[in-house]
Amino acid sequence: MADEPVVATKAALALIEEIRAEHPQILFHQSGGCCDGSSPMCYPASEFRIGESDVKLGEIAGVPFYIAGDQYESWKHTQLILDVVPGRGGMFSLDNGRERRFLVRSRLICMPDQERP
Repeated sequence: MADEPVVATKAALALIEEIRAEHPQILFHQSGGCCDGSSPMCYPASEFRIGESDVKLGEIAGVPFYIAGDQYESWKHTQLILDVVPGRGGMFSLDNGRERRFLVRSRLICMPDQERP
C-alpha cells in the first residue's frame, strides 16, 4: 500500500458505492470514541459540520475523510486503512443497518520524529 494517510480495502470501496447509490454526497469522520467508540462514521455531506480543528486526511473514491485535530496529533504517524467487517455501524452512520460496518485499521508509516513521506 502507498503511504497516503488514508486508504481503503476493496470491501470498503464496495460498501461506499452501495451507500453512494442512496446518498450521492457523503463524507467520513473518524469518531473520537464517545458514543460509538473510535469508529469511522459515514454521513451525508450536508448533515455533518466539519469543525475548525478537523483535519482532512484525504479522499477515498472521491469521499473526503476527516479526523479531529487532537486525534490527528496522536495518529499522524499512521496510515488509516478503511475496511469492512460484519456487524452494525454507528447509530448515525450510513453503514448502520447493512449488517456490515466500516472499521479502521492502522499501520505506522513514519516514526514520531520523522516527517510524513
